[in-house]
Order: sequence, then C-alpha cells, then structure tokens
Amino acid sequence: MKIVIDAMGGDNAPQSVVEGAMLAIESLKQIDEIILVGDQDKIKPFLSNDNKISILHTTEVITADDEPVRAARRKKNSSLVLMAKEVKEGRADACLSAGNTGALMSVGLFQVGRIKGIERPALSPTLPTIDGKGFVFLDVGANVDAKPKQLLQYGIMGSIYSEKVRGISNPRVGLLNVGTEEGKGNELAKQAYELLSHAPINFIGNVEARDLLDGVADVVVTDGFSGNVALKTIEGTAQMMFGLIKETFMSSLKTKLAAAVLKKDLKQLKNKLDYSEYGGAGLFGLAAPVIKAHGSSNARAIYNAIKQTSHMVENNVTEVIETTVRDMKETNGGQE
Repeated sequence: MKIVIDAMGGDNAPQSVVEGAMLAIESLKQIDEIILVGDQDKIKPFLSNDNKISILHTTEVITADDEPVRAARRKKNSSLVLMAKEVKEGRADACLSAGNTGALMSVGLFQVGRIKGIERPALSPTLPTIDGKGFVFLDVGANVDAKPKQLLQYGIMGSIYSEKVRGISNPRVGLLNVGTEEGKGNELAKQAYELLSHAPINFIGNVEARDLLDGVADVVVTDGFSGNVALKTIEGTAQMMFGLIKETFMSSLKTKLAAAVLKKDLKQLKNKLDYSEYGGAGLFGLAAPVIKAHGSSNARAIYNAIKQTSHMVENNVTEVIETTVRDMKETNGGQE
C-alpha cells in the first residue's frame, strides 16, 4: 500500500506532516511507502527517519488564500495537484492533505474522479460523541445544494465506511431534520426520507441537531449547507465552552489551585472532544480514498488521518461503495 501526502498543506506544514508520516511508518505495518510531495529543502530538516518515506520534489504550493478551482487548474506543479496525479496514474492507492479544502475537492474530482454511479462526493468528518464512539457526518460542505438521490448515496457511503473502517456492526443512519417525526422538514428531507427508508442500510429516521453529540446515530446525513452550519456551530460552541472554563479557572487563586488538580482530567476531556483524533474528513464518492485533514493538524492528527486512509484502502471501501450502488440500481430495474 502506498499513500501520497501533500507535505506543504496546513498551518503547521511541513513539520507536522513529516512527523505524522514518520509516526505512521513506525506503527502501521500495512503501509509499504509514504510519498511526501513538496519542497525537499523544507521537508528534509524534519525527516529524521526516511524508512519507507520518499519525497516528490516541487516548490509550487496552493495556499489557503488561493481561489480553489482556479488554483487547481493553473498550478499544475503544486504539491496538491501532483499528489492527486500520483493516485490518478496508479502510483499511489490514496492521498491526504491538510491544505485548501476547495482545491482538494477540485483535484479530487478532476484528477481522481468519481465512483461510477455516485453523482457527487461528500465531505465527511467523524465527530465526537459523549460515549466516545463518534459519528460520521456527511455532507459538511462539498455541495451546498443536494438532491434526494444524493442524500441516499451519502447514507450508503457513510454506512459502508462506518462498518468497514470504524468497525460498527449494522450502523444506525439518521437524516438531519427539524423534528424526528416522519413527514417533517422541507421537500428535500421528505423525499430523502422515503429513499433512505428503502435503502439496504439501517435507517433509523429523522434526527435533530441537539441530539447529535449524544450519539443518536452512527451516520448522520444532510446537505452540505446544513451540514457546514451544524459543524461550525459545534466547533464554535466547543471553543466558547473551553474559553469560559479557562477563564473561570484563572479567575482566582482558589480556582487556579483547582485547575492544577484537574489539569489531567481537563486535558482528557479536551482530547475526547477533538475530532482530529478520529482522523480527517473523507471525500466519499471518489474513485480512491481522498482525505482532508484539519488545517491546524499537528503530527498526531496527521498520523490519525494516515491511519484512517490506510484502513479505507485495506477494507476496499471504494470498491464496496461502487458494488452496492450498482446492485441497488440493478435491483430497482436501472433506477437507484
């Protein structure tokens, strides 16, 4: 198995990427090689162990400020584009970047391509829950507009990923809605509910946003607009809560002493709510695994994203999605 990584993508690149790659090579024996794409003069100072790690040199980079589609087309020798090209031309099995999300989606579509039968890919992170199991949330921004059939495909892809990679037997799939009763929501939600009800998955019906972190479902499906709003609301709420906790503990000598006593417990709580511990966000629906790591990823987060990527390759997630969609189409007489 070969995994190619955009070494120049992310706030802490290339250091965090290189260190994460070295951690992965040490512990993930199923990986034969990791290819780091980027400026070798900036990568090598952090590469203390090049066992099973190679460098594909380029000095061109797509930055966070670049317009995604334009940059993906014009910067042909950027680390992000060359990374996707390695997958397209069969020299790597999967790819990973912590860089520009829009550009990654563009090169994923134009270079890697879609799975046959999948209309649009979905950006799919795994978010934390109180019980520590987490849930797959899709779509969180790949497509702000969606059709009912696309939400059906999201449900199938999320279910397969949860079973094959996350090891969840018969994962519960829910549809994000404004109420739990059947018949709730707009026309998109109503039509998607009907399609999901007849899909070969464990569809449990509508779920509400307030129940997401309680672990109400293993997979939650929605359009990219609603998903992105929900994701950023969760992120913002978590940041605010930790800010308030820190402010409270630093307010007096008594609370500072309490903070010192609880330091280890507070760190464990923060780690439990850190979704980078679950890996990156998969671009489900592409012809090979493409993973988007968080822009602020440290070495540990990059390692987790590489681990996630390797599990997708190892469990043939792409092939299983394609087979399931094809079988559904044949069962329904050519209609998904």
